[in-house]
Amino acid sequence: MAHTYSVGIQPLVDNVVDAVEGIVARVPATRERKVEAPAATARVLARKAAARAATLSGALALPPGVFGLLTVVPDLVAIWRIQAQLVSDIAGLYGRQMQLTRTHMLYCLFRHAASQLARDVAVRAGERFVIQQLSGGALRSVLTSIGISVTQRLAGTTASRWLPIVGAAAVAGYAYFDTLQVAKTAVKMLEGTTDEGRADA
Repeated sequence: MAHTYSVGIQPLVDNVVDAVEGIVARVPATRERKVEAPAATARVLARKAAARAATLSGALALPPGVFGLLTVVPDLVAIWRIQAQLVSDIAGLYGRQMQLTRTHMLYCLFRHAASQLARDVAVRAGERFVIQQLSGGALRSVLTSIGISVTQRLAGTTASRWLPIVGAAAVAGYAYFDTLQVAKTAVKMLEGTTDEGRADA
């Protein structure tokens, strides 16, 4: 797959790719046990994680100008760690944490932000949809696509660092929304569903 972007942003793309790879390299241990109504409990966990992500992201976006720019990638890494723990905890609610792989984690964290990711890893298996595990080369290609997608979004995030108060509110709001989307994707994945609806068990 050919990637088209400015050579000037290559170092930033590489930094983002390395950060994402570091996040998904180890699936965090779940803090939750299997429950009778996992989807409902997952919504509660998602709102709590989203609030934490928003608070952290908003605080890191407060420093103005150049100092604010230095917080962009650390902000993303911190949010992704919160989201990765959320995915693992939701898997625990379904009693499936031990089945999580780095490809599952990539899918949950970035499916809504990198449109080609679903096509790369989600496949139909009869009535169900499954996440196919990626080889080393395929994983690197997907990571690069995610890196480019995230870097493009950083343009807007970076601009917000020059308007600290307004920018912090916008960044916090996005972190909240983004975390809820991660939880939604995780629940759909664990229930074997797609955007078209629930599949037979």
